[in-house]
Amino acid sequence: MERLPRLKTSDHYPFLLLHVGTNDTAKNDFEQITADYVALGRRIKEFEAQVVFSSILPVEGKGLGRDRPIVEVNVEVNIEGEMTYSEREPDENQTISEVFILVGLSYLTRLQILLFLVFLVIYLVTLVGNLLIILLIKLNPSLHTPMYFFLLNLSFLEICYTSSVVPQLLAHLLVEQKTLSIAGCAAQMYIFTIMGLTECCLLAAMAYDRYIAICNPLHYRTIMSGQVCAQLVGASWTIGILVEVAQTTWIFSLPFCGSNRIHHFFCDIPPVIKRACTDTSKNQIVVLALSVLFIMSPFLLIILSYICIISTILKLPSVEGRRKAFSTCSSHLMVVTLFYGTALFTYLRPKSISTPEGDQLISLMYTVVTPVLNPIIYTLRNKERN
Repeated sequence: MERLPRLKTSDHYPFLLLHVGTNDTAKNDFEQITADYVALGRRIKEFEAQVVFSSILPVEGKGLGRDRPIVEVNVEVNIEGEMTYSEREPDENQTISEVFILVGLSYLTRLQILLFLVFLVIYLVTLVGNLLIILLIKLNPSLHTPMYFFLLNLSFLEICYTSSVVPQLLAHLLVEQKTLSIAGCAAQMYIFTIMGLTECCLLAAMAYDRYIAICNPLHYRTIMSGQVCAQLVGASWTIGILVEVAQTTWIFSLPFCGSNRIHHFFCDIPPVIKRACTDTSKNQIVVLALSVLFIMSPFLLIILSYICIISTILKLPSVEGRRKAFSTCSSHLMVVTLFYGTALFTYLRPKSISTPEGDQLISLMYTVVTPVLNPIIYTLRNKERN
């Protein structure tokens, strides 16, 4: 009860306690259920009655975050003059014009400082590790090969990718009001999505490089010339920028209204689209189509490349030859598995098994953990080959 807002006590201000059942609400959309009960609570308050919801609204997992929704609803309904949103009933005409509130990790109140320290260390290791890879490749002439040229670009992408999310996450772990302007939210989505799609295409280019090195080694230097490598990297950036600028611009051309609370720790596409007060079914179809076309296509190219690579390796006569051939692409294969494994699980899994806390945990994997593992994987694997 100490986490609920302070209630007014007066003979002329009656108190109403509403108990919310969980069997039905567990099957419904979390955002819609929350908005409905906030609207109900504010409607009741128009009759000068204090209202508090009990139970968990709705059931969305176990552990520390299980009671967060009911607490948020009570806070939103009862705290007056202290929040950034209006006390009026949120309707379709109440447009969000200034800020979003990112409430993703706010339910872990007692762990904010610990999470800040952990994420700060991981972020610094990510920056140092990827910067060292860039400097070593630049300063060592023996590393001026196509494979390391792609690795240099991958390290630069990882720095930009994680820097679009983690600094803002670190700042929000230290403050109570976790607000982000709509312009800032758009800028974050631009950078994050551009880097993400560019990395998908770059990983496909790296798979092609490994395919030529193993399946056509005699013509490797001719095929993978410096000009071809630059064209592959340039094509990756061009696809990432054009596609994601168009998609993000389209998303932020939508009207946002109702609650400005985003149940995530950064401005990812799905939670932001939920704040739109128009029919977004077409937008979601377009997002899915773009994901299939520009994310799954590079993934399919990677799979086809490795089918050919594995087939060629298995035909080699000696065990030592097969081991050396496989070691040249093992680092890339591990990075692809980490990157695509978490991303595909996030965006393609059914909504029936999706929870806000689960989505955020997976997002932490590909925004915080994976970028720090990539330089470690390449460093260890390359050391092992030497």
